Parts: sequence; structure tokens; C-alpha cells
Amino acid sequence: MHGNGRHEDGAAPRVVVGVSGSLGSLAALHRGAAEARDRGAVLVPVLAWEPPGGEHGYRRSPCPPLLAAVREAADQRLRGALDAAFGGADPGVPMRPVLVRGDTGPALLHIADRPDDLLVLGHSGGPLRRRLRRAVPAYCARRAGCPVLTVPAPELLHDLEALHRRTRWHLPVGPAPELLAAER
Repeated sequence: MHGNGRHEDGAAPRVVVGVSGSLGSLAALHRGAAEARDRGAVLVPVLAWEPPGGEHGYRRSPCPPLLAAVREAADQRLRGALDAAFGGADPGVPMRPVLVRGDTGPALLHIADRPDDLLVLGHSGGPLRRRLRRAVPAYCARRAGCPVLTVPAPELLHDLEALHRRTRWHLPVGPAPELLAAER
């Protein structure tokens, strides 16, 4: 499950998918599998991870047991995302999952380094996360040497975010007004 995801020049085309475990990345995995089937390509799900405090923090205070635990947690998160996306079933295409130590955007571009690769990315988290970290899809779209496909957030995610906003503001959570109007 580990490695750099690179292949020799005569290898099959690849569909590289950024994985985080979010609903957006699960939607990207499904779309990536469909694209891989259509292209006769290998599906390469990639999860990037960093030590706590980033590389700078780790260099200042290295702790190999902590690093091993974080890497194992990233491996479990990747396996969990693949299980959640495909339900333990075969996605119908060859798959080579990859763990990469590094910042997400540069790590994805390091793996999707061939012009015939397709990089598939999902919705990059909620509003707070987007404010705290740079948006990976925008970063990759500006710098990629291959086509980048950004998968929109699933409708369920929009519904969950709306529900979260309503509960945060202590608004009633009952049926949406448009559903009540449709019943009449």
C-alpha cells in the first residue's frame, strides 16, 4: 500500500485520486473509479500525511514512535476511506493505494507527474477548514502537469452543512419549508 506511485513509461494510464476520508473525497473516489474504468487505467488513491506540527516541528523535536503511530493512523484512514467508498467490494479496476508523507497539494502533484495522468479531487472540507488551509483543488489546478478533475460536493454534504448551520443558530430543524409547501 506504500510507495511513490510512479511507474515506467510504458505502464498503463493512471487516475490519481486525493483521499482524506471526507464525503467529498469519497465522491472523488467513485468518480475516479468510473474514469479509470472508462480509460482502462489504474486507480491510484493517495493520502498525504504529515507529522504533528508539520515537518518543521518534527525536525525540532523528533519522536520516531509518534511518527510511526501517525503513519499507521494515516494508513488506517486510507483503508477506511477505501472501505467506505467501495464497501469492501472490488472497484472493478486495478488499484494501487499510496501513502505519501508531505503537504497534500505538492504530494498529489508528485504522484500525478505524467501528462497522461488524470488527477481527481473532491470538495476540500468545510468553510473553516478552507480558511485555515489552502484549497488543494485550486493549488493542484494551477500547478499540475496533467488534467485535473474537481468533483463537486455531494448533495448530502450540502444538506448536512445546512442542518449544522440551523442547529448552530438554534433554528428549528423540522421539514424544509419547500417540502411543507409541496405536501399541500
